[in-house]
Amino acid sequence: MTHYAHNGRIRIAFDDLGGRGGDPLLLVMGLGTSRFWWPDGFVGELLRRGFHVVAYDQRDAGQSTHLPARPAGSPVGALLRSSAPAYDAEDLTDDAVAVMDAVGWDRAHVFGHSMGGLVAQRTAVRHPHRVLTLTTSSAVPSDAASGLSVLRYVRPATVVRLARLRHPRTSEGNLALALDIARILAAPGQHMSERDVRDVRDFVAKETAHHVVGFRDQQAQSRQIGTRWHGGPLARITAPTLVLHGEQDPLLRVTAARDIAAAVPGARLTTMPGLGHFLARDVWAVYATEVRALAAGDGSRRVVG
Repeated sequence: MTHYAHNGRIRIAFDDLGGRGGDPLLLVMGLGTSRFWWPDGFVGELLRRGFHVVAYDQRDAGQSTHLPARPAGSPVGALLRSSAPAYDAEDLTDDAVAVMDAVGWDRAHVFGHSMGGLVAQRTAVRHPHRVLTLTTSSAVPSDAASGLSVLRYVRPATVVRLARLRHPRTSEGNLALALDIARILAAPGQHMSERDVRDVRDFVAKETAHHVVGFRDQQAQSRQIGTRWHGGPLARITAPTLVLHGEQDPLLRVTAARDIAAAVPGARLTTMPGLGHFLARDVWAVYATEVRALAAGDGSRRVVG
């Protein structure tokens, strides 16, 4: 059942994924991606470790409010433009807090993946009293203020491959698009198993059931990525922080994670050999264990990989 939070005129869709009574954990997914892309198996690992898990759609994604159409260009172009964005990066953090309010959480552990990791970082800066711990996965550092500074972490060949994808607007085309995106974001040379294919089919089936068409609205993605951050630096984060990144991430260089960990006081950095940008099955249990250790207060600084 879809629930909704409100931040002014913006309606934010979210799901309570179970574990009520456990430690509150808010999941924030990436650019233009719905909450249905959190793998059930990964959520299950989090539930088994005692978390109460909630996932939401950022504005301009999934079932949340999509802003009125306005020329926004390509996502990369939106990073580089100096024109006024449709909303600020602060608004995205306030959306996350609105979901916490709707669930009834005063504070929560926050886990963000890809652009969701960027939003999670900024939520910890802007709303420190609401974030128990921060986990940022496969994300760029919030301190990369300009489009050019963000692009130094991005692998352009992967962006070009993603931009060239063309599929018909049919149920079969939507599935083919999602599978191609998953293959591109996997570690180079990593073969998608039948189980991986089933996972992506499940993501798309959930979106279809909720009348969501993922990855089609490039203008919405441009509005999301074109936001400007006026808040403070990562050094202001006081929440215990875990930084996760795949060493074979084909989209974002691992230096992004290292720079986040260097900027956040006391942050723990875990880099995973053989992992790309896609949340593959091999890391579900590892990541869930890391998040539980962070929540439990095992905050010793540690670098893996």
